[in-house]
Amino acid sequence: MIAAMPRIVRMPQILRLLAIPLAAALGLLAANLVAQMEGERGVPPIASSGDFEVGNIQVDIYADTADAARLAGWKQAQRLAWKKLWANTNGGAGVGLSDSQLDQVVSGIEVESEQIGPKRYIATLRVLFDRARAGQILGVRSTAMRSPPLLAVPILRQGGSSTVFETVNEWQKAWARYRTGDSAIDYVRTTGTGADALLLTAGQAGRRGRNWWRNILDQYGAADVVFPIARLERQWPGGPVIGHFAARYGPDNSLLGNFSLRAPNEASVPKMLDQAIEKLNGIYTQALLDGRLRADPSLIIEEPLNASDLDLGNMSDLGIETTGVPAFNTPGSTSYQIQFDTPDVASVSQGEALLRSISGVKFAATSSLALGGVSVMQVSYDGSADALKTALEARGLSVSASGSTLRISRRGAAPAAEQ
Repeated sequence: MIAAMPRIVRMPQILRLLAIPLAAALGLLAANLVAQMEGERGVPPIASSGDFEVGNIQVDIYADTADAARLAGWKQAQRLAWKKLWANTNGGAGVGLSDSQLDQVVSGIEVESEQIGPKRYIATLRVLFDRARAGQILGVRSTAMRSPPLLAVPILRQGGSSTVFETVNEWQKAWARYRTGDSAIDYVRTTGTGADALLLTAGQAGRRGRNWWRNILDQYGAADVVFPIARLERQWPGGPVIGHFAARYGPDNSLLGNFSLRAPNEASVPKMLDQAIEKLNGIYTQALLDGRLRADPSLIIEEPLNASDLDLGNMSDLGIETTGVPAFNTPGSTSYQIQFDTPDVASVSQGEALLRSISGVKFAATSSLALGGVSVMQVSYDGSADALKTALEARGLSVSASGSTLRISRRGAAPAAEQ
């Protein structure tokens, strides 16, 4: 008996023709995914400290050697910067410190520009002072109000394209060198490497799905997201550059404010971007104070705690976390935010003393300090907002109220621009 021969099944010609481009397409897709995640794509954040910063310190020193001239220039820069810092915070000549004492409070010196000769050192320097040590001498309190952690996705639009971490760009560099420690906004900045280029793209600003954002924010340890957007328009090669900037936040891509700046040439673009970040941070900070910038409750998976459980009063309604500010609500009292001008350190204590002198005030302490601008005081008061407003007006103050937030200023004095 002859065994049956096995049947040979041949792939139809059309399928063989389709298999070749399909395999090539899959290989190209895998190569593109690898290429999108590899390479030089991000700039690590380098400035997250809250040190006091004094820039544009110019020195011109002669010495026997170049190294001696440079060291002497840095010593002189520390002395000049300390005088300038004291004058900006307290006024007058201030407390003089020796070089050895300054070495203890100076945390670093940045070189903005320098020229080194055989016996001469010419430079423009930036001196950084440790906030804790220098603040004790200056009399500056370290309590500050901070927002929940917000993931920063800086979007740059130029030449008809929008990028975040796909390529290294000046907008990304500007955010990497920005000193977030001085801001009331807790920015979560990424390096742009690895999966960042895939997850954090310009197209995410239009994504509304909460489940998607919950997963993304959980990976970066953030409560919400902000989109600082820069759109650059070059007038002609080598000519002026117009920058249009917008402060947006949240999965709904809500607009908080926008503005435009102009750089005279391409070399001035980094400086313009640094100025833009300062203005954007001011927009975000003001939105935090007036309650427009708050963590989206739909992004929180866990059941949020009640304000009464935390004993933080109305601050929980704004989604604000505080650092160094104790619980101040007392039974039967109401929490209020008082915005007041603080041109110097003395005005801080004077403002607190004035509030504490009002009958019914149980607690008054500055929670957000902005010397030369508008600070915020947290006040616990046994009474309504109208009663507190009347008591403040009786002390000769101009008062405007919006809910539990009151803005006070001396009558006849123009209020300082809010930071």
